[in-house]
Amino acid sequence: MKKTNKVEFTTVSIPKPLAEKVKKIIEKTGFTSLSGFVEYILREIVSEEKSGSGKHSKEDVRGVEEKLRRLGYM
Repeated sequence: MKKTNKVEFTTVSIPKPLAEKVKKIIEKTGFTSLSGFVEYILREIVSEEKSGSGKHSKEDVRGVEEKLRRLGYM
């Protein structure tokens, strides 16, 4: 019996204004969907973390925290 690798998906919500900005960005790329682009970005980040090249400075972390604060996530 052949085993298949069925991938399950989940839903992630982002603010509509952010989604619209990303859609404008991906119009100039080979991506055909917002989901595909977000999946690619997340895979890149995870890959960087696994390889050890994803070390972030304190300034990087503070910058991300500030952006999340302005978006209302923190």
